[in-house]
Amino acid sequence: MKTVNKTLLALGIGMAMTANAADDRYVIQVDAEHKGVVKALAKKLGGEIHAEGNRFFSATFSGKDLATVKGLLNNPHIQLIEEDAKRELMGFSDDVGDPRTTQITPYAVYQSQANQLSLQANSGVKVCVIDSGLDRSNDDFLWQNITGDNDPGTGNWDQHGGPHGTHVAGTIGAADNGFGVVGMAPGVDMHIIKVFNASGWGYSSDLAVATEKCAAAGANIISMSLGGGRPNSTEESAFKAFTRNGGLVIAAAGNDGNNVRTYPAGYESVMMIGANDANDEIADFSQFPACTIIYSGKGNKNNQQIIDTTCVEVTAGGVNTLSTYPADMVSASVLTADGQVLGSSGMSYAAQGNVTGSSYYMGLGAAIDPQARDKICLIDRGEISFNDKVMNCEASGGIAAVIVNNVDGMLYGTLGAETTSSIPAVGAALEDRDALHSAATLAVEISGSDYGYMSGTSMATPAVSGLAALLWSNHPECNGTDIRQALKATASDAGASGRDDYFGYGIVKVADAHQYLLSNSCSAKPIVDIQLTTATYSGKRGEQVELNWSGASTRKVNVFRNGVVITATANDGTFVDTLNNPYGIYTYQICEDGTANCSDISSVTFN
Repeated sequence: MKTVNKTLLALGIGMAMTANAADDRYVIQVDAEHKGVVKALAKKLGGEIHAEGNRFFSATFSGKDLATVKGLLNNPHIQLIEEDAKRELMGFSDDVGDPRTTQITPYAVYQSQANQLSLQANSGVKVCVIDSGLDRSNDDFLWQNITGDNDPGTGNWDQHGGPHGTHVAGTIGAADNGFGVVGMAPGVDMHIIKVFNASGWGYSSDLAVATEKCAAAGANIISMSLGGGRPNSTEESAFKAFTRNGGLVIAAAGNDGNNVRTYPAGYESVMMIGANDANDEIADFSQFPACTIIYSGKGNKNNQQIIDTTCVEVTAGGVNTLSTYPADMVSASVLTADGQVLGSSGMSYAAQGNVTGSSYYMGLGAAIDPQARDKICLIDRGEISFNDKVMNCEASGGIAAVIVNNVDGMLYGTLGAETTSSIPAVGAALEDRDALHSAATLAVEISGSDYGYMSGTSMATPAVSGLAALLWSNHPECNGTDIRQALKATASDAGASGRDDYFGYGIVKVADAHQYLLSNSCSAKPIVDIQLTTATYSGKRGEQVELNWSGASTRKVNVFRNGVVITATANDGTFVDTLNNPYGIYTYQICEDGTANCSDISSVTFN
């Protein structure tokens, strides 16, 4: 899957989880008919009016505590005066710090409850990562627990073919070792299959071979942050066999933000994963294909069954995900105010550097200001481009620029590939504006790092793979289908009530899944293996497609053409579909009547 690769590292994003009271803003409850009188009194005593309701209003009394305000507003029409408590966005954030020297727990670990469950290291659970390789230059892995297969076409498994595979592996199993990041299942056994060539793509047959290699290596889980638009029966047969033998296959839904089904995620034997952000919102890029629906009953219309294994089943954190990179392949930003590390995000295309100095507030940075010479420019977001702000800072003699967001949250930005700036520049969160303005000394650093951010369902997929391994290590008696069901049964409902196409059953909560399995025995039913073949020939009434199948157990089966049921027919192993002037690709599938047991998709082509 493609990723939105934020090539500059934002370190130390602070949590905004608590509700604090403002020092000088209060809510005054009043008799509705006398609200105007009390408001006038509040204004006369220096109050600034804010929100108003039918029987209350809020007001700021600068520098006055609650007792003082109560003393000033001594009026019989006032029922209550209380502090106007702050309410902030409830979300999850990465730990504060620099992963080169401090261990960082990414937000998705907290969000998914992975910090509440411990990996049972001797359980034998192993994750097979089919991707672009894992680079040995990153020390944040227990390398004695990692194996792989070399390929003459793609090279050695422990030499990266780009940062994607190393980032994915870190999300699954980066070690709990005092530095870097922590994976969902820290130190879990992994087997690496490098399938991507130098151009960043491979074939469905490569995945089928890789699946066999994963099985041979003793893997329980296959993790694939990849996909394409066309199904392939050979590929699907390999995944189905892995699942039938007790494994779990997990793949990314896709990053085009539409309802197109991609493969291998779209196969029933593969668990499709979507992405959410730190605030439990769906990622705008996360694809949301509708589930396949089987109609049965009289005329195939009376009953319908949703096959929830052909659409997004669960989601996990996949927006601005911090994980491992090959050595110095990404830049890191560190921002401190009087020695306190604050959240920051290096501007794309900003220069590297490490500077310390006093700050100078340049407002919006819309003009050159000589007073900024030899200082770090503190600039508000708005009106002009980030590049223009930084260039004005540099032209003023400034040694670095910190651009503060004008809405809640971290500021991610770019100077653009055409910038000529030679000073480091970072974005900062609005929540840290006061700390930045009150600091006597600021420090800004942008330098090479082994840790960086990516976004995509490619990042959510290894998160769920690691969570599945974490859960499975605590329940080795289960099989992959049991683990899959437990993750769905206990996911936190998000979006529309109940299962929906965006979140599936919701955001994974692995500690809840653990409790679910403690209360429910593992009793997954084996997958029915329906084999389907297709052949074409010309007949008197048009082109004909002959379907032959075996393995179905119901009295009738449903025949699907291009994802739509065309008939229910006797389960006698054969059916002929007649087409008038067909052109292009036609896909066929046989499903047991009234169940979700289906054959692989078989395709025919007419030119």
